[in-house]
Amino acid sequence: MAKKTKHIYEKPIVTLHSPFALGKHAGMVLDSMPFKEIDGFAVENLLEKYGSPLYVISEKILRNRFKEFQDAFVSRYSNTTIAYSYKTNYLSAVCAIAAQEGAWAEVVSGFEYDIAEDLGIPGDKIIYNGPYKPLTDLDRAIKNRSIINVDSFHELYQLEELARRFNKTVEIGLRINMQLNCPTWDKFGFNYESGQAFDACRKAISTGWLKVIGLHCHAGTYLADPNIYTNLVNNFVQLGASLEDEFGIEIEFLDLGGGYASPNTLHKHLMPGLTTCPSYEQYADAICNPLKRSLDQFVGNPRLILEPGRSIVDECMFLLTTVVSTKRSATGSKVVIVDAGVNLLPTAFYFKHDISPIHSAGMSVEEATICGPLCMQIDVLRQSMRLPPLQKGHVLVIKNVGAYNFSQSMQFIFTRPAIVLLNNGKSEYVKRPETTQDVRKLERVPRRLLSKKR
Repeated sequence: MAKKTKHIYEKPIVTLHSPFALGKHAGMVLDSMPFKEIDGFAVENLLEKYGSPLYVISEKILRNRFKEFQDAFVSRYSNTTIAYSYKTNYLSAVCAIAAQEGAWAEVVSGFEYDIAEDLGIPGDKIIYNGPYKPLTDLDRAIKNRSIINVDSFHELYQLEELARRFNKTVEIGLRINMQLNCPTWDKFGFNYESGQAFDACRKAISTGWLKVIGLHCHAGTYLADPNIYTNLVNNFVQLGASLEDEFGIEIEFLDLGGGYASPNTLHKHLMPGLTTCPSYEQYADAICNPLKRSLDQFVGNPRLILEPGRSIVDECMFLLTTVVSTKRSATGSKVVIVDAGVNLLPTAFYFKHDISPIHSAGMSVEEATICGPLCMQIDVLRQSMRLPPLQKGHVLVIKNVGAYNFSQSMQFIFTRPAIVLLNNGKSEYVKRPETTQDVRKLERVPRRLLSKKR
């Protein structure tokens, strides 16, 4: 005889509703709609096979988004190169898929450079950015003929020293910051408005060992206004043409960095990100049109380099999580505890993530705050969502988690879960779940600290 499931009694709570919510479609909100499958795979089956919580990647979505981004720009400016931003999600499988689609690698550390090399990315298709480049990594980048976008005068001196040691001229790009948005990203590179960028080019050329061939700028993150890129292009055209004229050089590439938005919704935004996020075509028009109009100001036909991350990987990744308990707060509002915390979803601190159940409850919805299992009051995945009544064992799907969640995740209280890739009816590990041994294997306990066996 089958064992009956024991249903936990929950004391009813009287909830105040707005009169606008009492119409024909009361309770029908986007987050209450069931989300049962990812690329034809039942969410429940994935959790049964791989455990909860679980990161899931759709290879189809990743490839499609990359192709759409690339096509939007190449169709408008054929001399365009896409360099995937490794810091956004440096999972080797993700980087490998981007490489198969033709992406170069944009890295900001020796750690990320290692990943690119291990995947077989040629050195001359690696772009090395960032405010801190150790001498050993600069050495490697020079030997591999990688593009090095210089971030400071100190870095110029380092590169000059290495060029003298190798007895060869080193080609470089200059990272530029400019007043494009608020706050200005002036931690990086040489300032445009103050003339510092011009001085950096003069200094580099005066060494006799460095050759400036490109300009780089990363204006910010989640830039939902394409006009920022138009202003960036216009400033680059003016600066690049002036440098060519003054120093007799050729600007061979203009690297506009990343910052392109995804459909996630920022906490400060009233409208959902799905409606405010520009399309790839809007970004491409904002960049390519002013560039094409200004090509006659350059000596040659500069390569346009773009470094997307969030805009191509956010939508391909999901975080599946299971309700482990429910409770009422001191004010009577419902709190739902799930087995995935902000250690796996750090972007919850600035995004209102789209979270959906896999089950339906008809027209019945209730407001609930979704919290993780960590012993921290700030472990909140989403405040005040209207969802079907949730109980222990129910499953939630958190969407658009591909950017900056895996790469910023950490083992805090719990080890990190598996990551699974879906493709053509097949699911497979691309990262196995961590164990306690994985986390502790680099530790060493001095013998004097070990307890004596009794």
